[in-house]
Amino acid sequence: MNLLDKLPLWPLFFVALLLSLAPFGSQPHLLEKLGLLFSGELQRPIDIFDLFLHGAPAVLLLLKLFRIATQARNS
Repeated sequence: MNLLDKLPLWPLFFVALLLSLAPFGSQPHLLEKLGLLFSGELQRPIDIFDLFLHGAPAVLLLLKLFRIATQARNS
């Protein structure tokens, strides 16, 4: 968890927002890939890579926010 504590919050928030909403002209890749995942059609390796690429910063942000909240509650 030490690495998670070292990640700065605002840049992580910016990267998560940017990659979650990219591309800006059409449907975001993250929503498209989550739709494929929930419909059972996420099979191509490029789609799986896209899901991890666009979803990883959002997952890291959620973990960091959870860590901040539990540290604040415990202190």
